[in-house]
Amino acid sequence: MLFDTPVYFVFLIAVVSTYWLFARRQQNILLLFASYFFYGWWDWRFLTLILCSTVIDFFCARAVAASDDPRMRKALLAISVSVNLTFLGFFKYFNFFADSLSAVLDSAGLGMAMPVLRVVLPPGISFYTFQELAYIVDVYNRKLEPADSLIDYALFITLFPHLIAGPIQRPSHLLPQVQRERRFDHAKVFDGILLILSGLFRKTVVADNCALIANAAFHGQLGTPSLPVLALGAYAFAWQIYGDFSGYSDIARGSAQLMGFHFMVNFRQPYLAQSMQDFWRRWHISLSTWLRDYLYIPLGGNRCGEGRTYANLMATMLLGGLWHGANWTFVLWGGLHGALLSANRFLSERFGRREDETDQGADLVSWVAWGRRIVVFHLVCLAWIFFRAVSLGDAWHLLRGLTVWTWRPEYAIAFQFLATFVLPLFLVDLWLEHSQEEYVFEKRRLPLRFALASAFLVSLTLFAGSEPNAFIYFQF
Repeated sequence: MLFDTPVYFVFLIAVVSTYWLFARRQQNILLLFASYFFYGWWDWRFLTLILCSTVIDFFCARAVAASDDPRMRKALLAISVSVNLTFLGFFKYFNFFADSLSAVLDSAGLGMAMPVLRVVLPPGISFYTFQELAYIVDVYNRKLEPADSLIDYALFITLFPHLIAGPIQRPSHLLPQVQRERRFDHAKVFDGILLILSGLFRKTVVADNCALIANAAFHGQLGTPSLPVLALGAYAFAWQIYGDFSGYSDIARGSAQLMGFHFMVNFRQPYLAQSMQDFWRRWHISLSTWLRDYLYIPLGGNRCGEGRTYANLMATMLLGGLWHGANWTFVLWGGLHGALLSANRFLSERFGRREDETDQGADLVSWVAWGRRIVVFHLVCLAWIFFRAVSLGDAWHLLRGLTVWTWRPEYAIAFQFLATFVLPLFLVDLWLEHSQEEYVFEKRRLPLRFALASAFLVSLTLFAGSEPNAFIYFQF
């Protein structure tokens, strides 16, 4: 895939250097062709899929907006939603549900041959499907005017920096940017370069080095499961996936900023969260807010009594887990987070701790706040084990180490190695939490920002991981 290699940055530079020579309409046409080229580089056949859903959603949305007949509007909404969910369900979940059904029938002594298809997962289908669903639902609810131009709408869906792994762009945020004039701003371009360098640092220096420890722990290379092995694997993967996905998000946001677009912030120091609700306000924000607005609230949210609220939380997080991948490990991961969110809500209501606002950096000096952060971090790490494991059996095998203490001298070296690459990102998060900036030195003078860019470049040269890994969220 184009984004897996340095060729992406050659592609980005070529697009940006040409892009600013044109007016808005020509810019949009250029970006649309570039985005389709970017998507089709891996497998051109999937262009048919994204083109089909784009055209159907565009015309359905315009017809929905033009109609005052409730039945017609609902029918058009149903067509659009059904097409998108059918594409997503077939390509992502057909084999998963077929295999699961076959296993259930076999266990009941009713074994039967199930259809076997080699279904290849189209890249980014989970991300652009959610973006298309948000668009048609917003138009149906009359919260958004439909796009007048198919080119503008198609670009909103396929703009290449966010196409493969998000952030999931809200129609009300990105579509108006596509539809209006954009002007070259050298300050914003430099901000974009800093975001790209920040993303590369998070990915290649932090995530790829943490992956060495995580892979060794989960593949049994550190010995039989024990508490030190479990801790190394959970901590390493926690920081690997954070550095990996936040790094991708920074690269995507920086790439968009080079072309005059602003993407939403997707992470806000999630491992400084003081509650599970706070964690989901900070982690993968584009997904968590989508699940809240288009699933949890339509299910009834917290408006239908306490029991229904907990059921809605569980349903939302189970589906959120399944969104990540066609594996029972992801379903259980989502279920764990649903249970933790429900327990969080139950305790906060019983003991009077308000959870309706995100805890801010003022609590960085409070020992009580740090105690809550440590508890939440370890609960999140425990759930990450199921997210990372290949199967439920592998996850349970590793979790047996909770009751086993076996120490080997190389574990100390592994912990030191892990701390070396985690500590810089942790300090960056502390700075961002204190300053409430989107990225380090966002509001500082130019010399300091140049110094930061230079530091990123030196770190990338000296400390990038020796074994490059594909971005984790490319598989979703």
